Amino acid sequence: SGMIEPNMGTMLAFIFTDATLSKVTLDAALRKAVDKSFNMLVVDGDTSTNDMALLTATGFNECEEDVFQEGLDHVCISLAKMIAKDGEGASRLIEVRVTGAKSAKDARRAAKAIVRSPLVKTAIFGKDPNWGRVVAAAGYSGADIDQDKISLKFSDTLNEVVLVDSGKIVEGKLDELKGIMESKEIIIEVDIGLGNFGAIAWGCDLTYDYVKINAMYTT
Repeated sequence: SGMIEPNMGTMLAFIFTDATLSKVTLDAALRKAVDKSFNMLVVDGDTSTNDMALLTATGFNECEEDVFQEGLDHVCISLAKMIAKDGEGASRLIEVRVTGAKSAKDARRAAKAIVRSPLVKTAIFGKDPNWGRVVAAAGYSGADIDQDKISLKFSDTLNEVVLVDSGKIVEGKLDELKGIMESKEIIIEVDIGLGNFGAIAWGCDLTYDYVKINAMYTT
C-alpha cells in the first residue's frame, strides 16, 4: 500500500454484513468505525483522489446496535493495520497510542504526527528507539504539550520500556530495548499528561525499498 493519508487516500474498503439495521444506523456506525481506523492510518503521508469505504447489509439477521458497532470497529481496525503492515517496502508495523491529551483533536493530531514523521519511521526501520524524534513530532503536531509532563515508552506484545517519565529521561534502558526494536510490531505510547483524551494511529517504517519502489518508474 502507498499514498495512504490523509483520510483513507487511495484506499477502497468494501464491508458486508447480514445485520438488519436502518440506513441511518449503518451510516453512523460506519462513520464512527472509519474515524477510529482508516482515518488514523498513515503509510507515507501522501494521497490521491480515490478513497471510499462502503458498507452493505443484506438484512438477514437481527443485531443489537452496540454489538454491531463493536464488531464493525474491530473489522475496520484490523483492516487498517493490515494496510499499514503492507505498506510499500515496509518491514514493521508502528502503533502510536496517545493518552492524556486536553482534547480528542489534540490526541489525534499528536498520534498522526508521530506515525507520519519520516524521522520516526526511519528510526524504527533502523531499530533505533529515538524517543527525541517522537517527542519532537508530538511537539510540532499542534497539540498542547508540556515537556515537563510528557511520558513515553516503547513496547511490543510482550515487553515495555519507559524512556521518559513526566519529562525526565529514564537512563540505562538501551539493553532492554534491543528485543523490542527487533519486533515486527512496535508500539509507541505517549502520555501527554494534560487531560483525559486519547487516540491510536497506525503506520509503518520507511525503508530503502520504499524509495526504490517510488523512484524506479514513471507515471
